[in-house]
Amino acid sequence: MLYGLVVVSIFILYILYKRYMPVAGVHHQDIQVGTQDEKVIVDLRDYNNVHANVSEEVIHIPIAYIKRKYQEIPDRHVHIIVDNEIEKNMGVRLLRRKGINVVSYTMNDCCSQK
Repeated sequence: MLYGLVVVSIFILYILYKRYMPVAGVHHQDIQVGTQDEKVIVDLRDYNNVHANVSEEVIHIPIAYIKRKYQEIPDRHVHIIVDNEIEKNMGVRLLRRKGINVVSYTMNDCCSQK
């Protein structure tokens, strides 16, 4: 009984860690599309949260599709655009697991400003 409780507790702590613990080595940076030649800009927001005037320089891959479409991201430093902290943490961890070097992010709080 105690062994099962310990295993379940460790599993829950692992899930909470992946979602809520900040990722080291990724800093906030406001970025202007068209001014960054050395970084690839990847938008991890959902399709319904992206504005209609998205630049063609931005690669749009919602976080739910990273496992299927991460091959579209070139092998360079990556800047991500996200809506919230959880999306940032999950996206950075998923992309790093696939071998992609995420160095910065921009957080759009479009959904929380209503």
